[in-house]
Amino acid sequence: MSRIGKQPITLPAGVTVKAEADGLVSVTGPKGTLSRRVSPRMTLSVEGTTLSVVRPTDSDDDRSQHGLIRTLVNNMVVGVSVGYQKVLNVTGVGYRATVEGGNLVLNVGYSHSVTVNPRPGITFTAVVDPATRMPVITVVGIDKEMVGQQSAEIRKVRKPEPYKGKGIRYSDEIVRRKAGKSGKAGKGGAKKK
Repeated sequence: MSRIGKQPITLPAGVTVKAEADGLVSVTGPKGTLSRRVSPRMTLSVEGTTLSVVRPTDSDDDRSQHGLIRTLVNNMVVGVSVGYQKVLNVTGVGYRATVEGGNLVLNVGYSHSVTVNPRPGITFTAVVDPATRMPVITVVGIDKEMVGQQSAEIRKVRKPEPYKGKGIRYSDEIVRRKAGKSGKAGKGGAKKK
């Protein structure tokens, strides 16, 4: 058995799961509704507040789908009950991030500002961290895949560079720094005339 696939999913209060014969799974909760089409060979069984994903056979195809479908359904359950968020830090002198009319406006060293439009179900917040005085962007939504994709698009506007560390990075991302050049004539070399 798949170690992930055989783990039951605990349904929080107010969350309902509906699985149809053609593989369409709908999860409804306090924060909204998510739907996804999965393999119709898998069986979703609800017993009280526990949801289990059962595979029909031990074939390679069924075994490979078992853990994936369980994880996708679990992500949907967590999304409609708690939600997901990603935090991005903006590092750089003069770099700013603001939310105007639901859109994220970034001033990150270009001659123009960059506007990022939210995907459906995504909201942005931008505040200034009092400790570092740098902008902090929060991407919030119920779909884990959509939150991650939107965060990656924001990070792509100005990726963190390795010399000064300027750019947009995830809050838990570690950027390896490089030393750069030092000394005008070089170490131990002859000076240019």
